[in-house]
Amino acid sequence: MAFASLEFESILSDDSKYIDSDISWSEDEDHSPSVEFPVEVRSREGLPLFVKGSYNPLIPALSYSLILKTVGRIYGLDLGKDHHNPECNQVGEKHKHKWTEQSRDKWAYAPEDITEPPSNPVGVWNQFCSEANIKHSGKIFEPPQFQHDLFL
Repeated sequence: MAFASLEFESILSDDSKYIDSDISWSEDEDHSPSVEFPVEVRSREGLPLFVKGSYNPLIPALSYSLILKTVGRIYGLDLGKDHHNPECNQVGEKHKHKWTEQSRDKWAYAPEDITEPPSNPVGVWNQFCSEANIKHSGKIFEPPQFQHDLFL
């Protein structure tokens, strides 16, 4: 069964989506400088949704992705990484991915509503949740400070 753009729009506009747990960042599985988290998103419809967050303080680069487990990423925000759309246009380091039937999650556009820099993951999280109609009643903690190895 194909996932239609109308289904995406319905999920994104659904204002019953919520997260009721605190969010802590943890080391990524590749032991890179990045930290990440997954958190379940509940809704009236009971869809299998979650958000994955990823932050690399060295670049800095930040991503929040809304994922429907049966389809994959259906919506996302990336800061600090360029994106090249399927039509060959560059979108820039601040862009949102929006599901389309033609391009799946590969098409992106430059948003005007994200004003916080990637170095402020908590501020960006609040803007992402507001725009994606996700109510977060818990707390999102600041990412842990990256410790540079000293070569002596």
